[in-house]
Order: sequence, then C-alpha cells, then structure tokens
Amino acid sequence: MWFTDEKMFTVAAPSNSQNDRVYAARDMLKKQIAAKRLLRTRNTFSQSIMVSVGVSKLGCTELFFVDPGTKINGAYYRDVLLRQKLLPAIRRVSGNNFIFQQDSAPAHSARETLELLRRETPDFISPDFWPPNSPYLNPVDNAIWAVMIVLILSTIYHLMCYILFKCCIAE
Repeated sequence: MWFTDEKMFTVAAPSNSQNDRVYAARDMLKKQIAAKRLLRTRNTFSQSIMVSVGVSKLGCTELFFVDPGTKINGAYYRDVLLRQKLLPAIRRVSGNNFIFQQDSAPAHSARETLELLRRETPDFISPDFWPPNSPYLNPVDNAIWAVMIVLILSTIYHLMCYILFKCCIAE
C-alpha cells in the first residue's frame, strides 16, 4: 500500500516592520538609518515550498518539489504529480502490484483524478472508504512531515544564529 501526501513548508511568516531592531542614538528616526543596519526578525514575505512524496513498507519515492507559485488543482495534480512523478516512482519500487491511498484534498477527490486512478493503478482506496480527518492513518502525515519539520527548523535556527553572530561582529 502506498500513501501519498503534499505539504507546504513555510520558512518564516511575514513580519511587521515595527518589530525591526536597531541600535542607534535615542533621537534618531528609523527612516534615517541605513536599511542594512536594521536587524530584521523575519523576511518581509513568506518563503515556502510545497513537497510531495509517496511512502510504503517497500520504501519511498524521492521528494517532488512543486514550483513556487503553482496551485495544486486537479489538473496539476493529475498531469504533473501523478502521471509524471508519483505513479512512475511507485512503479519503479513495486512494479504494478500496489494499492494507492491518498487523503481527501480537493485535487485528490476530483472526478477526473478518481477516473485516472481507476485506469492507471492496480487498486486504490476510493473516497467512500477514506477515513475523514485521520492523519494518524497516513505515515506521511504522522511521521515523514514531522521529522522534516524538525530538521528544517533546526537548520534554520543554526543559520539564524550564524547570521546574527556575523552581523554583531561586523558592527
């Protein structure tokens, strides 16, 4: 059985410029200070990326990164993620002997997506049998994304410490 899922990883939420920090004379206005001297707590805009993966007892697919700004609608999910990426990767691992399981996201439960899965997979669990709101049944939700979030946050924390240290030394 193959479980699939997509997840949006956001590096940092947008910040409020009122939270920017700078060490300056008390009577100096913020607009008088060079932008490079401001210590921004976060990026101005969210930086995020969407990732898709398939997991089974036999192994997992590689991570498939969705181009930034791409909306995962039924057509993109079917034509790009399923046809070009997930299904070929699943077949490389398990041949043509597998059961396909996905959650009930709108792109997954679209009529054309279900028709494609009936034609292109040996077997799949239809939406009638999907348990609602049950991420604990999907190992991708339950384990893979949780581990990736911990790794990403750890890396970001260390990178931010390095950048802050470098800024302090430069001043």
